[in-house]
Amino acid sequence: MRRTTIGLSALFVVAACQQPSTTDPRLVSELMHTMYGVLRVERVSPPVASRVMTYATSALYSGFASSDLSLRPLTGVLNGFPELPKPARAGDVDGAIVGLHAKRVVLDTLLREALPTTKAALARLSDSLENTRIAAGVSEEARERSAQLGREIGLAILDWSRGDRFAETRGRLYAAPVGPEYWVNDAPRNVYAQQNVSGASEMVAFDNPANVLQAGKTGDRSLVLNRPKSGGATLPAVNMTGTSEPYWGEVRPFALSAWNECRVEEPPAYATDTTSELYRDAYDVYVTKQKLSEDNRTTALYWADNTGESGTPVGHWLAIAGQMVTQQRLSAADAARLVMLTSVAQADAFIASWGYKYQFSYIRPRTYIRRLIDSTWEPLIPTPPFPEYPSGHSTQSAAAAEAVTALLGDVAFDDSTSMMIGHGVRRFESFRAAAEEAGMSRIYGGIHYPIGNVSGQELGRCIGARAIARYRGD
Repeated sequence: MRRTTIGLSALFVVAACQQPSTTDPRLVSELMHTMYGVLRVERVSPPVASRVMTYATSALYSGFASSDLSLRPLTGVLNGFPELPKPARAGDVDGAIVGLHAKRVVLDTLLREALPTTKAALARLSDSLENTRIAAGVSEEARERSAQLGREIGLAILDWSRGDRFAETRGRLYAAPVGPEYWVNDAPRNVYAQQNVSGASEMVAFDNPANVLQAGKTGDRSLVLNRPKSGGATLPAVNMTGTSEPYWGEVRPFALSAWNECRVEEPPAYATDTTSELYRDAYDVYVTKQKLSEDNRTTALYWADNTGESGTPVGHWLAIAGQMVTQQRLSAADAARLVMLTSVAQADAFIASWGYKYQFSYIRPRTYIRRLIDSTWEPLIPTPPFPEYPSGHSTQSAAAAEAVTALLGDVAFDDSTSMMIGHGVRRFESFRAAAEEAGMSRIYGGIHYPIGNVSGQELGRCIGARAIARYRGD
């Protein structure tokens, strides 16, 4: 495909022809760009974000697969994936329209607690992208067949999603283990407030963390800026002083046979002696912050991907995948495969890393350093509300990089994902190099030990390789 610089709006003026033209692959990249914004404004936790994106990209991919025999059906590839409805002939439907409707059915349910503006934005984008296919020559009869098949595929994928045990993780009380060696959430309250303010919220009060519209406190902008969402089961408001997804390891993996199929070593034993491995790791984090260069600081903030301030690590890596559509001149089918497998690798990485996090309940650097090294110490970036080991960001970044590298090769690329939150374009020599930097950023940020990063990287590489192997039938 020839590289082009025209904008998305130009797609609407494509002249209709007897045979529909090839689907513009930017259909996929526009969806990923928009979903980054959705994850950002909805403030969902990274594990929940990974689940939403994997079901959505599986639906989109399955739509393309209905008319493109080069795309392998996901039945037998992903755990429990159903046999999907099929067209009488591949040429009877437009795969892009099938995928758009399948994805829309899935997101309408998974994002049912989302802001009205979020739902409207997604609906408008789907309609616009479908119109590009009509302008490209898809007949009304083919459009209707494609839309109907897409709805049927979307419903089948929703039915599949209901068996992943996500619902069983909702509303369960969690009793954290007690002892000096275990994780405790001791993040200061001002960090909590900062993390919860987003473009969809006016303020966050400690007695009203979900920013519910309260009687006697309304204003002429309240219904626009105040978030009318309290205690949502599927998209809960972020609570930095709580405990994030303690049962996520029980969610059904997508490609792994079990959440612990890829193993990690136990973390160093808790010890206060200055010669112990834990103390040395903690002291390394402490000294690292004292000696941070400007580039180190920039790296930490670039990869922070904080919930409510960004599209989370999930959105970041899918935005990278979306940018590869143009940078690597992918076809629409290849783009759909790329974002689906990147999502699968990340989702399994969160299931596995969260399983280990709550198995070990390992103490965070902030707690250990303030207890034994410097009682006034604070990390550069906010400590997340879950245990330390292994690093989740390191795990999912390595998993995503492994999947993308397997599909595109070891290529250099530019990442402009974080421009919308004040960062410049960043150049990487490879996807694995980006993942390694993402892992190191957690040490620069003061929220992980070196051992947490190393173990997370190893775990992620294993998960990414397994996801690709399952897809290829190895």
